[in-house]
Amino acid sequence: MATLEIKNLHVTVETDQGTKEILKGVDLTIKSGEIHAVMGPNGSGKSTLAYSIAGHPKYTVTKGEILLDGENVLDMSVDERARAGLFLAMQYPVEIPGVSVSNFLRTAKTAITGEAPALRTWIKDVRDAMSGLKIDSTFSERNVNEGFSGGEKKRHEILQLELLKPRFAILDETDSGLDVDALKIVSEGVNRAHQANDLGVLMITHYTRILKCIKPDFVHVFVDGKVAEQGGEELADQLEAEGYDRYVKA
Repeated sequence: MATLEIKNLHVTVETDQGTKEILKGVDLTIKSGEIHAVMGPNGSGKSTLAYSIAGHPKYTVTKGEILLDGENVLDMSVDERARAGLFLAMQYPVEIPGVSVSNFLRTAKTAITGEAPALRTWIKDVRDAMSGLKIDSTFSERNVNEGFSGGEKKRHEILQLELLKPRFAILDETDSGLDVDALKIVSEGVNRAHQANDLGVLMITHYTRILKCIKPDFVHVFVDGKVAEQGGEELADQLEAEGYDRYVKA
């Protein structure tokens, strides 16, 4: 069983007004097979946590640790973190002009496993994953995210998740901008990856609608850069009904 531990994490970012501390001592542990939902008001540090785990250079860790099976993730480069088994589905996936989806996926798989996948097996795996996500076969020859709709971008992220088979996935508002049908398709893809690979999931969201499709084991409420409360799925329902006023006032 793999474990991702976040211990007393403090993170700053440079702004026009100077250095601002975003995370102010976050503690969170995720184990293989667990699904954790992170909720909270805008500006509470949810996305900062995601990008800090992935190694975005915009964010500076000033204190604390991120450990993957006891190994300090903060000592790893971004690509080393990916090869170690960390995956980030971004809220706003970037376009990569001139790089086809098929080339991107196979290159990424090769970088993670250290060898190119056997072509016949790989083609079948890609087709099966695309079929499960209801992605048209011509999609593989398009440039990565170029001209994609919001739903296509999110399905492409989950396509990567299913094919690359990481140990832990951080999903940053994967449900944003999805209609009902796309949300169902994306959620089913996450659930398949979770069940097939004993995937640990850290899911950042504002809304409980995705939590009806991807059932969390734990819910964490982020307020002002800290975990203000933790609970089970019932906590998300309470947040949906009551909002975050009581945390913000406190």
